Order: sequence, then structure tokens, then C-alpha cells
Amino acid sequence: MSPEQPPVTAFGPDFPFPYDDWLAHPAGLGRVPPDRLGTEVVVVGAGIAGLVAAYELMRIGLRPVVYESSHLGGRLRSQPFEGADGIVAELGGMRFPRSSTAFHHYVDLLGLPTAPFPNPLTEAAGSTVIDLHGRTYYGRTLADLPPFFTEVADAWASALEEGAGFTDLQQAIRERDIPRIRALWAELVEVWDDRTFYDFVSTSKAFSDLSFAHREAFGQVGFGTGGWDSDFPNSMLEILRVVLTGCDDDQLLVVGGVEQVPQGLWTRTPDDLVHWPAGTSLSSLHGGGTRPGVARLHRLDADTIRVTDVYGGTRDVSAVLTTCQSWLLSTQIDTDESLFGQEVWMALDRTRYMQSTKTFVMVDRPFWRDVDPATGREVMSTTLTDRLTRSTYLFDNGPDRPGVICLSYSWMSDSLKMLPYPVEKRVELALGALRKIYPTVDVGAHVIGDPITVTWESDPHSLGAFKGALPGHYRYNRRMYCHFVQDDLPAAERGIFMAGDDVSWTPAWAEGAVQTALNAVWGIVAHLGGSTPPDNPGPGDRFAELAPPALPD
Repeated sequence: MSPEQPPVTAFGPDFPFPYDDWLAHPAGLGRVPPDRLGTEVVVVGAGIAGLVAAYELMRIGLRPVVYESSHLGGRLRSQPFEGADGIVAELGGMRFPRSSTAFHHYVDLLGLPTAPFPNPLTEAAGSTVIDLHGRTYYGRTLADLPPFFTEVADAWASALEEGAGFTDLQQAIRERDIPRIRALWAELVEVWDDRTFYDFVSTSKAFSDLSFAHREAFGQVGFGTGGWDSDFPNSMLEILRVVLTGCDDDQLLVVGGVEQVPQGLWTRTPDDLVHWPAGTSLSSLHGGGTRPGVARLHRLDADTIRVTDVYGGTRDVSAVLTTCQSWLLSTQIDTDESLFGQEVWMALDRTRYMQSTKTFVMVDRPFWRDVDPATGREVMSTTLTDRLTRSTYLFDNGPDRPGVICLSYSWMSDSLKMLPYPVEKRVELALGALRKIYPTVDVGAHVIGDPITVTWESDPHSLGAFKGALPGHYRYNRRMYCHFVQDDLPAAERGIFMAGDDVSWTPAWAEGAVQTALNAVWGIVAHLGGSTPPDNPGPGDRFAELAPPALPD
């Protein structure tokens, strides 16, 4: 990027609203009538979406009441290794694009340090090994690899130009040219909603001019964040959003663990509170702990929803925000069918979650930095492979501190292969695969402490890692995303809001969870008779101007 070029940010393309500017404006996000100050608003779920919304509602002068059935932080979960100080395994989100400016607003607010994520073929990784079809390739940059891999990368770039006019649309996003973004994106929505990622790749001239082996390598090891084949069945629109907004590039990690973000929002005492006394935090409003999980959501009258927790406690409120995975509203929480219209229920139930497994070990030191005298290379590198480990990442916490290896990060069918096995078996399988790539390296000899693993589809409160929209799902996504604007809804369907990455256009990215949380804040304030400052209009104020393209039913 030249110095004159504005950066790529997560500005649209579906709803090009400047969330970062809205957050940074000194006038604040909104206000409610004096008689509404202190009003309770239930927030179901203490993940990043729930806690961003609760934090901002508290600042406005409302009283968020957060319910959580599992873990404060949701899928931003940094699990410490026993006996180690600040050494964590990032079980959920672990890499956060610099373009995620609304999410980074809260990282910066909390003063949390970040560092480049060690993605393949980046300076942060140091070196990368690609192991494909039993052959191993080493490099620090793409130019170090055989020409075959450059051909794959070039074909992907050409396919994006050919099929999506990538440069023009990304330039419009850089410049925040709303009319241009909306015009270009509406054309792509119509063309690509009902077509898969694989269709996009396989029918592009760039890949058609090459061999099947090129497409296969792109799926198995890819570039940027790794292989793409687990996304091949997904709607191509979902992939376009990722690359257009820079989500697959220039990613950061949060030093010490990303769970510090939701935990920090829980305990932070803002200095610009309305209504509440100085020193108030979400934690203090709750007496130190969230309320238990929600068991039932029931409409009492036009202005009242009763929330019942798993122990039978009830609370009657005018507004509820649900941030849990959408399937839980029909399987784990007894939710009145009348709270949502049937078209919204269809969208919620059709949400499709992707499987994902990670397995981590702590090691005595970052031994992979040792140099093999025979080759002059590091003894081990960030690794992409077609073996069952798929992706292996190395986290260096300093020469005098233990290191962490994400032995395996796998998706969909590769995750399901791990589902029946305990952590010890998963480690054994991963070490066995790595031994074939690094036959002279005894990774196991460096392992200390107990390994850590997660399979998100087996978590009863998650049922999967995140949404993966299938072809034809654009209409469903639009119904869920736009639900925060409720002026045209029947009275029986108002007052309940949704947020989270599965409601967003960019599942798997914390930015999507934050943006939908901010939408819900606007919706709740409006529902309670409040408004935004005239010089800082919110997403609902500009909805008619910015609304996502609508496809015919």
C-alpha cells in the first residue's frame, strides 16, 4: 500500500456504515429519556458481542443484565496452561485483521498490546514448510517456493479480478465510496449468491488454464491463512467479503490472550458514564458474576418479555438481546415462536455451522528456532500440509519462556475425524503426522504440562465454530442482520434483538460480532424511546441509505 492510499477496513460491502467513526465520535452513541435511565435490558450471552453491547448500554445509562450458560468470553477463549504464567492456548478466535477497526477500538481502549500473527510466509512466521503429496518445500516468502505455488497464487488473484472486479471494489472500500460500493456489490450479490466458492475457482479462466493439481493445492494449503478447501461448499459471497475487507491479510494476535478483551470490558469502569456513579462496571452491576443460563423467553404483553433462567429465576424486561448461536433459540432456550416472524425463524434454523478442532501443547522453549547445521534452516516451521494436522502454528513467547505449538488446526471433515478421540490420542496423531514431515525432530521431547484441545461442534453451547453460509443463504443472512431495525415489525416481534458473528455478514471474525452488537445497541436505544446525537447518526438512522441489497423472493 502506498503512503497516499487509505487502508482497507471492514467497511461493508453489504452495509457500508463507519462503525469506527461512530465509536470514536465525542458525542457518544446515544441517549435515552430520563425516565428510562437505569432500565434493565437482558443480554443473553457473555461473548464479545454480548459484552460490547452491555458495555455500551451501561455507558448510555441503561442496566444490562448479562446471562451466560458457559464461559465469559464465549469463543474468545484463552485457556491458560497449568503452572505457566500467561501462557495460553487460543481455543477460539486467535488472529484479528488490522482492518477490524471496530474490534480494535476495544483492544486499544483496554490498552492491550498486539503483535503480528505468525501466518504462513509472513515475517512473523520466520519460515514456512509446505508438505503436499509427501513432498516438503521450505521458504520464507512465496518467491522461495517452486514456481508452481506462485502460479496458484497468481491464479487466485486473477480469478478475483475476472469474477469479482476485485481491485475496483476494494478501492471503493478503501475510499469509503458508498455509492460505488453499493453498485458494485449489488451486481456480485445477484451473480454469486447461489454459487459456491469451488464453482468460482473451477470455472475461472485463471484456474481452468492450469491443472487440477493447482486447484487441489489451493484447497489443501492455499495462501494467507492456509488452505481453503473446507470453505469450498460455501457461498462465494462469504469468501469475497473476507478478501475484499482484508480479513485474510495483516492479522494480529493479542499478547497474553484475546480473552482479555471480553474480561476487560466486564471489569472496566468508564469515565463518561451516564446515570451510574463513578467506578461502576458491568461486574459491579452484577455483583461480580453473570446471571445463569437462560431457559425460556416468553412474551407477557406488547412491552414485556419474561426471561427465565435455568434455576427458575425470572426477570421482566422491555428489551432482550440474544447473542448465543441461533440454533440454541430453538433447541436449548424455550423461545416463544411469536417473538420472531416465520421468515426470521427460517433464517435462524437454516444457519449452518462449521466444525473446527484445535490441539495445543506447551513446550519448554521455542526450540524450532534452532538451526539444523546440515541445512542451515530452522529445525521446524509454520506448517501447511495435506496430512491430518492441516495447519501447525508456532508461538514464541520469548527465549526464556515456554513456547506454544498449535499442533493441528482443522475444519469440517478433518475436525470430525478428531471428534471421538481424547486429547492424548489427538496429540499422538498430530505428532505422528509431524514426524513424517520432520523426521529428525523429536517434538514430543519438548512437551511440558498437559495438552489442551477443543472441538467446537461438541460444545453444547456452541454446536460449531461459526456460521458458513451455503449458496442461496443471502436472503436468510439479510433477514437476521436487518432485524435490528424494527419500525415495520408487528408489536409482538419488537423488543428482542440479535447480535453475534453468525448474525453478521462476516462469520468467524470478531469484527462481525462487534458490528452487530453496535447495531443492537442502536436498536435497543430506539426501542426505549432514545436517539443518537444529531451529529453522530447510528446504523439505524442511515439504514435506508445503506441497507444491504435485496434479492427477490
